Amino acid sequence: MILRRMYRAEWQLGMKDAGVKALELDKQAQLLVEQGELMTAAAFVWRDNLFLYYECMSREVLPDEVAGAAMPFLKEWPGQEQPRKWILMIDVFHFNEPASAEHWLRKEPVVSRVGRVAHLKPEMMSSYIYYHYQLQEERAFHGEKYEIIAMHENLLFGYQEFPKVIEEPVVTGRLSTKGTPKNWNDSRMDLHFQPWEEDGHLYFKPIDQVFAYYVGDLKG
Repeated sequence: MILRRMYRAEWQLGMKDAGVKALELDKQAQLLVEQGELMTAAAFVWRDNLFLYYECMSREVLPDEVAGAAMPFLKEWPGQEQPRKWILMIDVFHFNEPASAEHWLRKEPVVSRVGRVAHLKPEMMSSYIYYHYQLQEERAFHGEKYEIIAMHENLLFGYQEFPKVIEEPVVTGRLSTKGTPKNWNDSRMDLHFQPWEEDGHLYFKPIDQVFAYYVGDLKG
């Protein structure tokens, strides 16, 4: 079974440029993809944040295996007995999920792999999860096969691939209810997001990619 993982880390003060350079020169992620440990591995940066998205093939691969070159430049997060550099983000939405390695292989070339971020209003986090879990598990309508959205605190990090692949999920939904609004606009997602300070924009904004590897690209 393929495991999809999304992690967040934060650069030490003034260390972002050096950390990004170290990641760009490092070959750990590429090697893991070449060896078949990962199907896809990608890293993105936004402000002082570093995000990872990767797909484990045969075992649980740890983030420091994927982006170990960044470790000396990362802050330690409080909140646990042992120091930690990485926060495992919670998967809060996906249209599709891997049924097998064969099912998850890309059938057509991917032009771009995109990371994006948004902030929820803290008081709307539970509502966002409620609506999206219903949509996800009721299979109310189909969407991008490889899109996924994860959360840490009220920060959302999303991963997408283009061109979009839209297909019916193979895995059966976990809900038999029909609670998703027939008109998705009735969920009022516009009320869930915290406007961006610089321009008042709602929803997600794309962020910078550091690297992106896929097993089919490297073998091709």
